[in-house]
Amino acid sequence: MGIYRDLGRSPGVFGILFAQLTARFPFGMLSIILLLHIEQAYGLYTYAGIVLACQSFGQAIAGPLMGRLMGVFGMRPVLSITTLVCSALLIAIAWVHLPLAVVAAMAFAMGIATPPVTPAVRTIYPKMVPGHQLSGLFSLDASAQEIIWVFGPVVAVFVSSQFGTEWGLMVAATFMLFGGLWFIATKAVGRVRIPQARRRFGAVLRHPTVVIATVAGFLFVASFAALEAGIVAIFGHGALEAGVVLAVFAGGSLLGGLLIGHRQMRPWSMLLRSLVVLIGTALCLFSFEAWWLSVVLFLGGLGTAPMFAALSTTVSATVKFSETAESYGWVGTGQLVGVALGSAFAGVAIDQYGPIGAIIVSIVFLMATVILSASCMRIIPDLQGRNATPIPDTEPVQLPNAAGSHVSD
Repeated sequence: MGIYRDLGRSPGVFGILFAQLTARFPFGMLSIILLLHIEQAYGLYTYAGIVLACQSFGQAIAGPLMGRLMGVFGMRPVLSITTLVCSALLIAIAWVHLPLAVVAAMAFAMGIATPPVTPAVRTIYPKMVPGHQLSGLFSLDASAQEIIWVFGPVVAVFVSSQFGTEWGLMVAATFMLFGGLWFIATKAVGRVRIPQARRRFGAVLRHPTVVIATVAGFLFVASFAALEAGIVAIFGHGALEAGVVLAVFAGGSLLGGLLIGHRQMRPWSMLLRSLVVLIGTALCLFSFEAWWLSVVLFLGGLGTAPMFAALSTTVSATVKFSETAESYGWVGTGQLVGVALGSAFAGVAIDQYGPIGAIIVSIVFLMATVILSASCMRIIPDLQGRNATPIPDTEPVQLPNAAGSHVSD
C-alpha cells in the first residue's frame, strides 16, 4: 500500500486523477439512463437498444480517431470541442421528444463527439511518475474507473427513479461539462505534448497486445452493462435495492484494485482476475435476494479493478509513446461499445426472458473474456522485475564520421 503514498508525492497526480474521474463519470451513467429514458418514451427496451447501438457505433469511430487527432492538434482543442458538442446533444435528447430515428441519429452524433479523456489521461500518466510507480498509478486509475462503471449506474438509477430520466440525463451532462473543463484546465494537459505518430491510422492494431486489450475490454465491460441492467430489472425502476447491490459490487472492486491491482503483471494475471468475476456473477443465478446478490457480487468485484489495471499495463508496456493515445483510444472504444451493446443485448433478453436473461448475457460475456485471457497467455507480457513505461520514440541522430561529415544512425 506504500505505493499509493509514494504516488501522492508526485505533483499533480491526485489532481488529474480526480479531474478525469469527474469528466468520465457520465459514461458510467449513460447506458442505464438512456435505456430507461428511451424505454419510457417509446415503450420497449428493444427501441432503447437501437439508440444505444447507434451511440456505440459512433463511439467505435470516435475513440481511436480522437486519440490520433490529439497528436495532430493537441489535447486541449480536441477535448474542448468534443466536450461542448457531446454535452449539448445529451441535453437535447433529455428534453426534446422527437421521432425515434432522429433520436438514434443524435445518439450516433453524441458517440462521435465522445470526449477522449481516457486516451489523454493514460498518455499523460507515464510523464508524471517514475517507471516503477506506473503500475500502481494504473491500478489507482482502474479503481477510479470502477467508481465510474459501478457507482455511475447507482447515481443514474437513484436520480431517474426519484426525479425522472430527463434529470438523470441532465446530471450526466453536468458531470461531462464541468468535469471536462476541470480536466482540460489541469497543467498536465497543457504541458504534455503527444508526438505525431509516423505510421498510418490503425497501424497500432498490428500490436497483438492492443487487439487483446481492446477485445477483452469490450467483453469485460459488456458483462457489467448486462449485469447492471439485470439488477435494475430484478428490483424495478424505483427500488433502491438495485443501487445498494451495485454499490457493494463497487466496494469489492475498489478493495481488489487497492490490494491486488498494483502487483506486477504476469501472463496469467488477466485469466485469474476475470475468472474471479465470472464465478461471482454466475453465483447470482442461485438467488435474486438482495443480500445474496450483494455477497456474491462483492466477491466477484475483487477481480474487476485489477483486470482493468492489467489491460492498461499491457498496452503501456508494449507500444511507443507516440502510439499510446491511439492505442488507448481503441481500448476505450472497446469498453464504451461494450457498455452500449451489453445494455442493448440485456434489454432484448429482459423483454424475452425477464431479469435472468440479462444475468445470463453477462455470464456469456465473462466466459468469453476468460477464454480469451487463457488463449493469449503467450502474448501477454511478463512484467516481473520490469516497469510498464511505454517504448520511447527515437529520432535519427547525426553522428560525425572520421572525415568530419555526418551520417545518420
